[in-house]
Amino acid sequence: MTIEDVAEADAGAGVPEHVALGNRIRTYRQLRELSTRELASRVDVSPSFISQLERGRTGATIGTLMRIVTALGISMADLFGDERPHLNRVLTRSDRPALVSADGFHKTLLSQRPIQNIEACIGEFEPGASTGESLYTHGDSQEILLVLRGRITCYLEDSEFEMNEGDSLEYRSSERHGIRNTGTEDAEVIWMVSPSTEGSSDH
Repeated sequence: MTIEDVAEADAGAGVPEHVALGNRIRTYRQLRELSTRELASRVDVSPSFISQLERGRTGATIGTLMRIVTALGISMADLFGDERPHLNRVLTRSDRPALVSADGFHKTLLSQRPIQNIEACIGEFEPGASTGESLYTHGDSQEILLVLRGRITCYLEDSEFEMNEGDSLEYRSSERHGIRNTGTEDAEVIWMVSPSTEGSSDH
C-alpha cells in the first residue's frame, strides 16, 4: 500500500487526525524498510513509543516529530494529510491540515503540495504552552519566524529573544530553536522555511 492509498483510505473513512498521523508514520517507516526498533533508535525514543504513536495512542512534541521526519528522510509536510492538492485554491482556516502535538499548542500547515520550495506553518499557543521542553533542528534551510499576535520567547541556541506582535526573527533551521508563549494571552506565529526541510542530519 502506498502513502497515497493510506491518505485516501483515511479521508474516506473519516479517520481521526492523530490516527491518520500514526498511519502515515508507519507507512513511511515500512517504505524505508525500517523496524520500529530501528526508527526508535534513530529518533532516540523507545520502540514502544513508536508503536503507540503509529497506533494513534499517544502524541509527540514538535521536536520528536522533527527527529522522525529526519530519520525517515521526508519533510514535515509529508506528515499532513491531503496527498491530492489542487493549485490556485483558497485554503480556509478550518481546512488547514493540522497537528496538535502538545497541550496548548496547535500547528497547522499553510503551504500545499506540490509546493516544495517553501513551507509555511501557523503555530497557536495558549499561555505557557511551547513547542516542547527540548530545542529542535530540521535540515539547514532559511527560516523566518513572525509573531502575528501575543508575546513569545524564541530560544535560539544559547540566546533568548522576547518578541511581540509584528516582530520577526531569521535563523537557519539547523540552529537549535523553540518557542514558548510567555504572555498572558494566546499567541500566534507563522514559520516560513525555504526550501522545505527534509532533514539530512540527526537532531
